Parts: sequence; structure tokens; C-alpha cells
Amino acid sequence: MTVESTAARKPRRSAGSKAGTTGTERTTRTTRTTARKSAEPELVQLLTPEGKRVKNAKNAEYAKYVAGVTPEELRGLYRDMVLTRRFDAEATALQRQGELGLWASLLGQEAAQIGSGRALRDDDYVFPTYREHGVAWCRGVDPTNLLGMFRGVNNGGWDPNGNNFHLYTIVIGSQTLHATGYAMGVAKDGADSAVIAYFGDGASSQGDVAESFTFSAVYNAPVVFFCQNNQWAISEPTEKQTRVPLYQRAQGYGFPGVRVDGNDVLACLAVTRWALDRARDGEGPTLVEAYTYRMGAHTTSDDPTKYRADEEREAWEAKDPILRLRRHLEASNHTDEGFFAELEVESEALGRRVREAVRAMPDPDRFAIFENVYADGHALVDEERAQFAAYQASFVTESDSGFAAGSGGN
Repeated sequence: MTVESTAARKPRRSAGSKAGTTGTERTTRTTRTTARKSAEPELVQLLTPEGKRVKNAKNAEYAKYVAGVTPEELRGLYRDMVLTRRFDAEATALQRQGELGLWASLLGQEAAQIGSGRALRDDDYVFPTYREHGVAWCRGVDPTNLLGMFRGVNNGGWDPNGNNFHLYTIVIGSQTLHATGYAMGVAKDGADSAVIAYFGDGASSQGDVAESFTFSAVYNAPVVFFCQNNQWAISEPTEKQTRVPLYQRAQGYGFPGVRVDGNDVLACLAVTRWALDRARDGEGPTLVEAYTYRMGAHTTSDDPTKYRADEEREAWEAKDPILRLRRHLEASNHTDEGFFAELEVESEALGRRVREAVRAMPDPDRFAIFENVYADGHALVDEERAQFAAYQASFVTESDSGFAAGSGGN
């Protein structure tokens, strides 16, 4: 699987769903796509989709934070994004093969995660949601631990304090409260570190996020709220959640917000460094809105072809974060074909390692969901466990039946 093939990976539209789409539905989706494209916002951008550096007065405040980035560091950012995408592709395939219960892909959001993740210091603390596989990579979390959680054989599999990377949070938006409380503690301890909380555009509508904004502003907490606006909260577009750009919400709480090109790894690195420096200098919280796009499904249980147009996805494929940096590396003579070839070999090796590790994992304990529900047990839980046991027993394969019949005759 080449870098280019994974970069172009598209969700398939089944023949049935395509045939069942009416002309009115297609027209509505196309009209909505045209309106969304024409309304694309201004944002901090340091690298165009063609891989050219952007130099203007508007970006100067942030550009200085990456002025010293070396060709080696650029290659490192590219490597991070390629390997993260390869891991993500393997995880999606493993779920389709029945090895994982679910998977939330980050396809298209690599620049936002790698750029912000590499802006962090070791002593900073990260509160992720459930899609921050690239940030986990930057924090040194073994990818197989992420897959163990989605397989149901562990609750995360890593020590949060060992990597300063909290366990994944499934409850939408609640990690922003945890991050705010932790940041308030950091401030009271007088520590020279910052906290970052990741969430999506859908989570920005949650009450927990609003409370986090309030308390972080009032207590001047050293926290960066990093919103990956991939424009779709499952099937709901961002314009159905807010009448103003998400980053402008910070103004009402009394702290700054900035919108950055989420497909530009350099811009994400620069803006996050700026926001983290503000936090460490005692200037309080910042909201960073990384304007990006979810190229695939919300999770593997979702079919994005039912609610968004192919034209919209295709327009964003032209802004692919990995190809953007590759074009810049090539145009700047910062690398050669040998680098890309070696990375391809490393990428395939990562895919094999992940696949073998997952298939070596045990099957999840189906009855674990009934444990620790009540401290002293509960009659209803006991009844549900018994019903589930009977349901599981009803799945008897032909080989099982044959083995049972043969065993009974001996």
C-alpha cells in the first residue's frame, strides 16, 4: 500500500445506496456542497495545498514559531503523518475483518494532530477524545494499545502519567472539564507546563465544553482547547450547530480564539506553540479551531455517502495534508526518492506489526459488561446476564454441533 494510495482512500458507495438516491437528494447535497465551498473561511495558513510557503503580515505572528524548523524536522512531520495514516488504514481494515468492535478513523486530520502533538513538551498534559491516534503517536503510546481498547480487551492499555496522555474519552466533551481542572491544579502548583484538550466540532455544542470555557477563563487556567472542526458531527454539518465560526465563541468567554488551516501541519505546529506559550506565560486559555475535513466515516458503523456529496470530499482531497507537505519537500529539495522508499518500507512493517499484534490478542470477555455495574449486585443485571448467556448459546456452528455429537457418542 503506497502513500499515494492511502492518501486517496475513499469511502465506497454501495450500488444499492447509489441506486436509491433520488435526483432531489443529489441536487440538495450538491447545492449544499457549493454553498459550503463558497463560504470557506479565512485562516492561518503557512503552506498552501500546492506546497508553497505563505508569507504575509497576517501570518507573521505565527510564522516565527516555525521559522527555525529544519529539513530534518519537516521530514519527521511527514513521516509522522504517513505512519499515522498507515496505522489508521490497518485499523479500519481490521475492524472490517471482525477483529475490532469499532474504529474511529482520523483520515484527513493527520496535520492537525501531528502539528499540534509535536508542539507539546514532555511535561505538558494531554486530554484526548477518541480519535486522537496521531497525538497518541506523538506522545509515544504504542498503537496496539489503542486497538486493544477498540477490541474490548483493555481499558486503554497505557499509563496516562507515563506519557502525560490521558486515556481516551468516549463521553463527548467531558474531557474538557478534566483538562480545565488539571490546568487549574497546574497553576496553583506553579508548574511551568500547559494542558491541551482535544475535541471536535460536535462536542463544541456540549454543555461541558461551555462550562470548561467559563472556569478556565475565570481562573486563568493554562489550557489550550484544540477543536478539530472536521465539519461533520456524524451527519450534522457545522452550520447547523453555530451561526458564527467556532473560534469566535472564545470571545464571549474572555479569551482569544484562532482558526488555523487544519490540513497545514506547519500552521498547526506554529499556532499550537503560540497558544501553549500563552498558557505557560500565565495568559490563560486559548481556543484553536483547526479547520479540516473528515475524509472517511465518523466511525466504521457510519455511512457518510448518505449525508454528504462526493463533490465535497473530492474538493478536500485536493488539500490532502500529506501530499501538501510532500510537494513542499520535493520543491525545496529537502529530500529524495530514497527517503520516500524507505518510509514506504517502514509503513508496511508498521501495518504488519499492528495486524499481527491484534490477531494475537484474546477475544474480549463478552460477559464483562455485567461486572461492576452495582457494588452489591442487582437482580435485573443478573436477569440480563442470564438472557445474554442464553442468546450466546444459540450461536452454535455446524462444526460445534458435529464435535458435540461425536463427543456424546464416545
